[in-house]
Amino acid sequence: MVDACVRHEGAAVNDGETLAATARGRQFGPLGTVLVIIPTYNEAENIKAIVGRVRKAVPAAHVLVADDNSPDGTGKLADELAAADDHVKVLHRKGKEGLGAAYLAGFRWGLEHDYGVLVEMDADGSHQPEELPRLLTALKGADLVLGSRWVPGGRVVNWPRSREAISRGGSLYSRLALDLPLRDITGGYRAFRRETLEGLGLEEVASQGYCFQVDLARRSVKAGYHVVEVPITFVEREFGDSKMSKDILVEALWRVTAWGVGDRVNKLRTKGADKPATGAGAPAAAKDTAKGE
Repeated sequence: MVDACVRHEGAAVNDGETLAATARGRQFGPLGTVLVIIPTYNEAENIKAIVGRVRKAVPAAHVLVADDNSPDGTGKLADELAAADDHVKVLHRKGKEGLGAAYLAGFRWGLEHDYGVLVEMDADGSHQPEELPRLLTALKGADLVLGSRWVPGGRVVNWPRSREAISRGGSLYSRLALDLPLRDITGGYRAFRRETLEGLGLEEVASQGYCFQVDLARRSVKAGYHVVEVPITFVEREFGDSKMSKDILVEALWRVTAWGVGDRVNKLRTKGADKPATGAGAPAAAKDTAKGE
C-alpha cells in the first residue's frame, strides 16, 4: 500500500506489504541466485541448525559460513556441512575482526561468484530463516529489504526490557541524527540486490558491529536506493553468548554522531554556496548598470 509508506530521497519505509515497482515508475530485474551469509565466531551449538533451516526455507539458496577461526570448532562443523551439501560454502578467516569485516568479506566473495542477492543472517537463530521468503518477495520490488522489528507486525521475543530499550533507542537516535526514514536502522536481517552493494562504496566502509548496519542503511538512502522494511519476529538466542559489548555501543554512538554532524555541515555549506551574491558586490553591480544607461 503506497499510503503506508514514507518516501525520502528515493527510499521507502513499508509496513509489510511490498510496494509495487510499477507505482514508482521503475522496473526491477530478476533476483538471481541467493547467497545467505552467516558470520560465525563460537557458534558450534547453532551452526548445523541454522544452516538446515535456511536450506529448508529456501531450497534454491546457497549458504556461506564466514567463520572467524572459532576456537570451538565452528569452522570444522561448517566444512562437514559443505562436504555433504554443494549449496553450502565456507569462508575461513584468520581471526575475530568484527561483524562488519566478516560481512564485507562475505559480500566480496558473493559478488566475485556472481550471486544476484546477498542476505545477512545471524547464526544464533534470532533471524528466522522461515521469514526469508517474505524478504525475497519484497526484494522483487526494491533494492534493499530490511527485516524490521519496529514496524507494525514486527516484534521481539524473550528480550529483557533493557535490551529492547537500547535497540529502540539506538534506531531512534540514528534516525533523527541522520535524517533517515527507517524504523529499524540497526537490524541485521537484510537482503541486498548485488547492484545495490556494488553502488555503496563498500571499500570505504570501516565501521564494525552495531553501527555497520547503520552505515549501510545510511549509504543506501543517500544513494537513492529503494529501501523497504518488512516486519519480522526477532527471537533471542538459546545457545552461546551474544557478541554485543560496550565497545560496540560506544563506536556506534560516536560514528552516528559524527555522520550526523558532517551531513548537517555539508548541507549548510551547500546552502551558502547557492545563495545569490549580496552586500559589497551589489552596489558595484548597480553602478555598472547605471553607466550602461
